[in-house]
Amino acid sequence: MDAKAPPVEKRRQILDAAIHVFARQGFHACRVSDIADEAGVAYGLVYHYFKSKDQVLNELFTERWSLLLAAIEEVDGESIGAREKLDAVARFIIDSYRYEPDLMKVIIVDVTRAANSFGRTHLPEIRRAYEMIAKIVADAQRAGTFRRDVDPEFASMWFYGAIEQLLSGWVFDLIPGGEADFDRAREMLVETICGGLEPRDGVPADG
Repeated sequence: MDAKAPPVEKRRQILDAAIHVFARQGFHACRVSDIADEAGVAYGLVYHYFKSKDQVLNELFTERWSLLLAAIEEVDGESIGAREKLDAVARFIIDSYRYEPDLMKVIIVDVTRAANSFGRTHLPEIRRAYEMIAKIVADAQRAGTFRRDVDPEFASMWFYGAIEQLLSGWVFDLIPGGEADFDRAREMLVETICGGLEPRDGVPADG
């Protein structure tokens, strides 16, 4: 990229380079100089925009998680059923991996699954996402479309846990990750979660 590119573009250039370096080498194994080399900029320029590689990772996570929270909020505001809402959220997350696998690998391996300061630092945002799914479940319970004998917070944990396992399977090449596999996995996940939450034949919604 042109050395005279605007600061915003330079900052983006460094962030995009960091995604590939973190995904390829692992966050803890890489150095700031590796990010600079990948971005094609001087070592010192990285420090001009970011205090450390920790701040780079922090910004990458915050950007992507903010998009997720906004997507859930938008979906929840639509006049569609709970199953359709959960399907839309699952689609957003899985499509994020489909189109930006390196970024999602970094978020899964180095933030949400890491027992370190990153995960703890972002607990409020992570909890917010869980609360938003729990709200969708609770609203459906009040409407009678989901059973009332299941704790919405547990349902939210199952929903995210299932998606995270799918993403981890793709990240570590444990399950097939072709185009058709993404859609099939989403459909099975939504069917499994919602099938367990929807009232069974002959059993009332309140259990």
